[in-house]
Amino acid sequence: MSNRFRHHYTREEARKLLPQVTDWLESLLSAREEMSKATVPLDGFLHDGCDVGGALLHRYLNAFLELRCTLREFSKREIFVKDLDKGLIDFPAFFGGREVFLCWEKGEADIEHWHELDAGYSGREPIES
Repeated sequence: MSNRFRHHYTREEARKLLPQVTDWLESLLSAREEMSKATVPLDGFLHDGCDVGGALLHRYLNAFLELRCTLREFSKREIFVKDLDKGLIDFPAFFGGREVFLCWEKGEADIEHWHELDAGYSGREPIES
């Protein structure tokens, strides 16, 4: 049976990444908010058939590029954002001899849960220390 992921994190490796992951989550939330603020005015321009440009478009594109760049940071490390609003993050790992996710939610002090690859948040189990 082959593994679904190339990289698997130990709990310690995932822990060390939490400060960076937290910063990336903040960046994603900020970029999404900026895009949202610019979308409503842009929608009005597009419906009127106007040529869109200037500061509003620049703001939207900068936010989009920030979002894309930050998502790449997660992607190239095979770290998964499962719910941006809750800050749910999954790290591929081996636990009990099988491939699972270490699961962390923004605001939690440590990585204290895991779940099966297809179980999701509702399937979280505590890591026995």
